Amino acid sequence: MQVSSLNEVKIYSLSAGRSLPEWLSDRKKRALQKKDVDIRRRIELIQDFEMPTVSTKIKVSRDGQYIMAVGTYKPRVRCFDTYQLSQKFERCLDSEVVTFEILSDDYSKIVFLQCGRFVEFHSQHGHYYKTRIPKFGRDFCYHYPSCDLYFVGASSEVYRLNLEQGRFLNSLQTEASESNACDINPVHFLFAMGTAEGKVECWDPRTRNRVGLLDCALSSVTADTEIEGLPSISALKFDGALNMAVGTSTGQVLLYDLRSSNPLIVKDHHYGLPIKSIQFHHQLDLIISADSRIIKMWNKDTGKIFTSMEPEHDINDVCLYPNSGMLMTANEAPKMNIYYIPVLGPAPKWCSFLDSLTEELEENPESTVYDDYKFVTRKDLENLG
Repeated sequence: MQVSSLNEVKIYSLSAGRSLPEWLSDRKKRALQKKDVDIRRRIELIQDFEMPTVSTKIKVSRDGQYIMAVGTYKPRVRCFDTYQLSQKFERCLDSEVVTFEILSDDYSKIVFLQCGRFVEFHSQHGHYYKTRIPKFGRDFCYHYPSCDLYFVGASSEVYRLNLEQGRFLNSLQTEASESNACDINPVHFLFAMGTAEGKVECWDPRTRNRVGLLDCALSSVTADTEIEGLPSISALKFDGALNMAVGTSTGQVLLYDLRSSNPLIVKDHHYGLPIKSIQFHHQLDLIISADSRIIKMWNKDTGKIFTSMEPEHDINDVCLYPNSGMLMTANEAPKMNIYYIPVLGPAPKWCSFLDSLTEELEENPESTVYDDYKFVTRKDLENLG
């Protein structure tokens, strides 16, 4: 377990350390664990929590029992059962997944938006149904009151697929040339979509009319920002009834109150990379925003940095386990990272031992990185040749 600290916030990386090759026999694995200190010290929280090459998206089911991740190659989805701390099932798919959504409380209803314009539905037993949308999709969200799926992508239209009637409904005609992200407010179900022109269009699903337009590209350029080209919207997330965070392709996060067209705060990541993911942490009033290089946690009222993490590999997605201090990332590497930050909250029920483990570590400070090494002088080097 690797420990890092920034702004006196301890971050425990639970997936640090080397993983053992799958083809080793149990006997050899045990022998390696006896010999190798790194392997002996590591914590394998969920068995085989990885993908063959790359993981792209990661989500937790509403009941908190299942963690689902998609990746390549071959395109596949893996479901991990937290109560068993192991993989429940794996399914291979025909084409790569752009994004997916878990519609049920557990893993029994999943929708995948695939890069070949396919929308694939899975039930508990496996593949259930497959259909196609007219243009390539980039994001989608589910409107629970009307059972509508809203798809946005390389088109000015927003496609609506009704799951109760099992057919497409009239599309929403927007002013955008293309859209990259969308979200539905969990309180009053306002539908918002982020466009390639750097605007956010808000629609009322009940009347199917546009009720608002925000020009985020204009607001994201402040006196101290340097950007190249027009900022398009790359991430979008609602918080409660009135707050909305918008991430741009040039690395800014804007926090809006829906009653105002001016952002409450503009936070720059200073890397110029598109914002991949935005999460809210309500207990400490934090926003967790991530681009492919860094995850930043900052206060949503002041913009002051709480802490940040720079993983070894590029980040594709970030998922905050509900009501806990656990954070998971999908990366450009086989291993999916798990971080535990005690300040954010307790460990989830299924791994409550982490709390006592980290308390012990704080009582007995960990030996330094160099404990297993011997330092040599120039003279020693000459003697060794």
